[in-house]
Formats: sequence, structure tokens, C-alpha cells
Amino acid sequence: MSTTTLPDPLRESLVSASRTAIGDDLRSLVYFTPDEFEQLYLRSDLERGAALDAFVENERHGVDAQQTYGDTELGDYEYTVRAFSHGYVVRVMHGDRGAFATTDRMPIAQFEEVATAMRKVLAEK
Repeated sequence: MSTTTLPDPLRESLVSASRTAIGDDLRSLVYFTPDEFEQLYLRSDLERGAALDAFVENERHGVDAQQTYGDTELGDYEYTVRAFSHGYVVRVMHGDRGAFATTDRMPIAQFEEVATAMRKVLAEK
């Protein structure tokens, strides 16, 4: 795992905001920049060793998405949700850094709250 220089208060705020918004359905939380990443949270019933490098590389494309969708009639890019048969991935970007959370199945409407909380913390740095 690549290590970041993420300050402890920001690390703790991201975990707290995500846990508060998602609750026990939060599986994992990863912070990333163009060059580094750090898994900030992994639920205790899950095993370490997921192919985070591949996930992080995919989520880093969010920087491009912000630029691609930046001047559309849809408005500003806010967040991305990917649905899977057993859960979701939600990614939030702020500039060239971001975070993504993996979750169990949960109501799709709850992602607005999750994204808002994560984006607020990312903007504080």
C-alpha cells in the first residue's frame, strides 16, 4: 500500500464523516492523490489484501471526469456511484485528490449524504 502524508485530523474526519453517513454498511474507505493512496478504514469482518492498486487507478480517472463534465449543461460534477451485485463504490473528488468508499447494499438516496460529507472534509485541507 502506498502511504500518504494525510494529516491525522483529516484522516479522522474522513472516517468519521463516512461512518456517520453510511453506518455499519461502510466496508472500506480509501483516500488518494495522483501519486499516493491510503486505506483509511476497513470493516473488521473483511480481510485485507484486496487489489487496491487497481481500484485506486480506476478512481483516479475522476480527475478526468471533472474536466470532461466541467462545462456541460448538467452542472458541476459531484460524485460517482458504481453499483455491484453486493454493494456500491462511491467516489468524491476535490481538485486532484479524492476518496472512495465501498458499501454493502443500501438505499441509493443515501449516497447524496455520503458524498456531501466526504466532499466537505476533502475541501477542508
